[in-house]
Amino acid sequence: MADTTGRVAVYLDFDNIVISWYDRVHGRNSYGRDRQRITDNPNDPEVVERLKQAVIEVGAIIDFASSFGTLVLTRAYADWSSAVNAEYRSQLVARAVDLVQLFPAAAYAKNGADIRLAVDAVEDMFRLPDLTHVVIVAGDSDYVPLAQRCKRLGRYVIGVGVAGSTAKSLAAACDEFESYDSLPGVDRLVVEKPAPKKRSTSKAAAAKTAEPDASDTKSTKAEPAQKPAPQRKSTKKTVAPPVDDDADLTSEEQIEASALLIRALRLGHDKADADEWLYASAVKTQMRRMDPSFSEKALGYRSFNDFLRSRDEIAELSEQGHERMIRLHEDD
Repeated sequence: MADTTGRVAVYLDFDNIVISWYDRVHGRNSYGRDRQRITDNPNDPEVVERLKQAVIEVGAIIDFASSFGTLVLTRAYADWSSAVNAEYRSQLVARAVDLVQLFPAAAYAKNGADIRLAVDAVEDMFRLPDLTHVVIVAGDSDYVPLAQRCKRLGRYVIGVGVAGSTAKSLAAACDEFESYDSLPGVDRLVVEKPAPKKRSTSKAAAAKTAEPDASDTKSTKAEPAQKPAPQRKSTKKTVAPPVDDDADLTSEEQIEASALLIRALRLGHDKADADEWLYASAVKTQMRRMDPSFSEKALGYRSFNDFLRSRDEIAELSEQGHERMIRLHEDD
């Protein structure tokens, strides 16, 4: 955790975080498809239910920002006349958040939050020279110049964005980046994993059906109709707490995390002896420096030690005493 004596400014591109989380819960580009329906029939039971499933935990974001120090100012930028955002107004006001109203120039045009937010942030840094931390809650690459300017002006920049909807360039431009999914108080989305396994078995079954005679193919033709399991597709994503032993190490995110760990360990060994033990905390710090978006909780682990234990084929972990030590296997 950063220095809790800091003075923190928080800027939320609220439309961005709401839309990104909606797409995260209901599938890519879901908000774009549902936008007109939400605007025309905000009280429709199905619309209400879909919005409820994708509700944003405002308190989790603000609590996370407060862990860096005193919140000097907190601003949220959005069209607050929109039904999607209106339900959050009372929560935000209760947490002393300044609501900045933005009126879109057209029904589907960008609301200009990125420009207004950036102008206000730069002005605040000159107007309030005692600001030490800047928290940017957004995911657009448009905020990269803002993050870079804040760093050049001596501020510690923290980014918060939804996993899968945040530009890599924005995460890299921040001193620290945290996925909204992994914040304390936010239920983590878990994607069911049996589906891909069934696809692989169905492919194997299809290969076998090429060999038998016509009588066998008749019996196997009935199987594909039963395997899609349409009811499973409707519950593809559920909300549940992270489960360490259920992490899929073959997913793209897990593979990238393993590669990041290897690079961090090699850098540590280059500075010391090749077989010397490294402090696990120092390795995590180096990983966050190389990729500020890295978060073991976003990957499904309760702690960094659990993350390291799952990579026992990459590195050896020593848990003797109070300090956790780690070193890369010789064959790596």
